[in-house]
Amino acid sequence: MHNQSRSASRRNVLRLGSHEIVTEGLELSFWADMSHRCMTASWPAFVAGAATLFLIFNALFATLYWIGDNPVANVPGGAYVDYLYFSIETLSTAGYGDMHPQTHYGHFIATVELFTGIFSMSLMTGLIFARFSRPKARLLFADHPVISVHDGKPTLTIRFANERSDLITGATARLWLIRTESRSESPNFRRFVELPLISNESPVLALSWTLFHSIDETSPLHGMTPEAVRAHTAFIVLIGGYDENAAQALHASKSYSGRDVHFGHRYADIVRDEGQGRIRIDYGKFHQTEPE
Repeated sequence: MHNQSRSASRRNVLRLGSHEIVTEGLELSFWADMSHRCMTASWPAFVAGAATLFLIFNALFATLYWIGDNPVANVPGGAYVDYLYFSIETLSTAGYGDMHPQTHYGHFIATVELFTGIFSMSLMTGLIFARFSRPKARLLFADHPVISVHDGKPTLTIRFANERSDLITGATARLWLIRTESRSESPNFRRFVELPLISNESPVLALSWTLFHSIDETSPLHGMTPEAVRAHTAFIVLIGGYDENAAQALHASKSYSGRDVHFGHRYADIVRDEGQGRIRIDYGKFHQTEPE
């Protein structure tokens, strides 16, 4: 029972398309990679964690003040909540002045708390700056890849668009196939194969970009039935480029399961020429597919 609880505490879930990859048995403790956890946590979780630590620190120092012999002046009746307020003032370096240390013990605890406050505030400032300054591509990927006829050949097609009103220069795209194969030494051998694209570079990505992979005799998808694609494949799209506004390199990825592929469909047209040099793009139809 003890071993089962330890294994469960080290379990992580990685999502790949509609698949879930569960890892367990890792020896990495919770505090071993705290910087990565702070950077990858959602904003609500990050703020909640910071607030929780703030309250824990203040409660701890308030307890140390409370057990002392009148270490702080102007505390009516020595109430714990007043020591908590004083701790918050000290840890945040606010220092309103109505309460102040009056013994050597009080000055010592306040000194330790001030150092803790300066250190924690500097650390929190760095983490918040790193989270805000981290480059993140805002790319919108279609919900479903499609396989339809393009230039007379069956073609795997994936559409995505830039959600921001800026330019991504030197954009590159790579498409990978993850295929499950049965071999004598391993019945579930996973093979990564890069699928060649008709065009994998774009000088400027401003609106949308559609990737095409021709399923010809050289394609790893050649001869695979829709049932085999759905059961034994997954796809990963990797996008890179340079954001001129942020002056930073951007990277984005999207994974699909074989079950996400729509066969015999094409993407709904989202571009309409209204004349007089005006083109309207309807992103409300971005994810829609329709039979050929």
